[in-house]
Amino acid sequence: MDDIDMTLLNTLQKEGRASLKKLAATCFISSPAVSARLQRLERKGLIQGYQGILDYKKMGYHIKAYVSLEVKPTDKPAFYPFIESCPNVLECDCVTGPYSMLLKVVFPSTDELDSFIGLLQKFGQTQTQIVFSTPVASRGLIQELGE
Repeated sequence: MDDIDMTLLNTLQKEGRASLKKLAATCFISSPAVSARLQRLERKGLIQGYQGILDYKKMGYHIKAYVSLEVKPTDKPAFYPFIESCPNVLECDCVTGPYSMLLKVVFPSTDELDSFIGLLQKFGQTQTQIVFSTPVASRGLIQELGE
């Protein structure tokens, strides 16, 4: 990866719908060169997809929470398909510490969050933290360009 690749990745993280023309102008290369670079970055797996950033509150999901869950290794084969099928789970990470899973979830109400926690508890103990505000939203990894 060179500085042009880094500029492309940084720009796409900020503005995923940037046109090839805009990306080309930002990187001082031609649109076909940008297209070829993007295809190469996609093939290498550096760009895994493109998606919109949604405002969950405006969609009616007023509760965002992080749920820590203690899952025994023997329960993971049943847990993974279950959690994959839950549309309110935005992210599930396997983590270190007393809890083995950390879930980021959104729900319209605390009642629905509570029902979901009840389903999770068949896999193990939970601890839930409801988010009050988000001073730094998900923003991707912005890399410094080489000197």
